[in-house]
Amino acid sequence: MTLDQVQRGQKIRILAIPQEEIRAQAIRFGISIGAEVECAEKIMAGPIVLAKGKQEIAIGRRLAENIKIALA
Repeated sequence: MTLDQVQRGQKIRILAIPQEEIRAQAIRFGISIGAEVECAEKIMAGPIVLAKGKQEIAIGRRLAENIKIALA
């Protein structure tokens, strides 16, 4: 399953971020492989908003298609 398939309110675990550049950007926001986050919002044809603690991060749809996840 990839991040673009998540639904609002679902808690997920990040399994893989295949591209090194994307992985480095995600780490800056506190998201790494194994991290558990919640889908705070899914904007139709737009970004996916992830929440971790009190922080929210918007991930573009194309980027989300490359991040592998599992339901937590």
